[in-house]
Amino acid sequence: MVFAAGGVPVSDQYDQLSLSFDAHHKALWCTWHPHQRPCFNRDLLAELRAFQEDLVEINALALDQGEPLPIRYTILASGTPGVFNLGGDLELFARMIRQQNRDQLMDYATACIDVLYPNAVSFNQPMTTISLVQGEALAGGFEAAIASNVVIAERSSRFGLPEVLFNLIPGMGAYTFLIRKVSPDMAERMILSGQVYTAEQMHELGLVDVVVEDGQGEVAVDAYLANHHRHANTYATLRQFRQTVNPVTYKELIDITTIWVDAALKLSERDLRMIDRLVRAQNRSFMDQDPPQAMVGQA
Repeated sequence: MVFAAGGVPVSDQYDQLSLSFDAHHKALWCTWHPHQRPCFNRDLLAELRAFQEDLVEINALALDQGEPLPIRYTILASGTPGVFNLGGDLELFARMIRQQNRDQLMDYATACIDVLYPNAVSFNQPMTTISLVQGEALAGGFEAAIASNVVIAERSSRFGLPEVLFNLIPGMGAYTFLIRKVSPDMAERMILSGQVYTAEQMHELGLVDVVVEDGQGEVAVDAYLANHHRHANTYATLRQFRQTVNPVTYKELIDITTIWVDAALKLSERDLRMIDRLVRAQNRSFMDQDPPQAMVGQA
């Protein structure tokens, strides 16, 4: 990470991330550019974790010195047109399951939790985390989006949990985050149906906070930051209430992920062939430079 005066980050040295800093709102934009398919490959997860650790260190130093927080907001966004994120690395999943390599599968799943959890709890600092969704947010991409405190989505964006297609359910936070915002019946319906939801439907469910027209996502984030800044204490206090009454804990996420890993290792070869098919469909879509067609549920 490269720093400007005052210790705030303005750019980065990452391979799959780019950072930009809005000094007026003290907002740090983190845009990912995954290699090949727009999913959470291992290197991207490692870069996201390193970015988070740097961010926490910058703010912690200021807090220790009694200074104003240098970074008040983080915004997660995608650099892939039409896709926020397609989730876990399915090719890696299939290979580890065929090898029955529980340790590596658990390591990968834990790396996902190690990135999601800090974002969900605002890094345990007086911050606000925002996801800007412009396109497909599927599987782990869905989980990453709703793990943020605030979700802003462009109207054509779509959200889904398609894991049921290959006889599995999401295991890196979907149930934890959904159950705190919708009824248990609705959470299970979303997980078991594999249905794809529009941004407007997600807004009606309370899972997306702001829906804007396509191409207006960045403008909407700026407007949210300007309004939120005037009521920052109110929102911060409300989040503290929520985390006190119904906390998201790291232990809960890891316990669920452990169950998921054991379930994944039971997939049949038929299930794994479906994963292979989805990977091929994604690869074809991105080689053809037609990202929206890479939606897992359409494979």
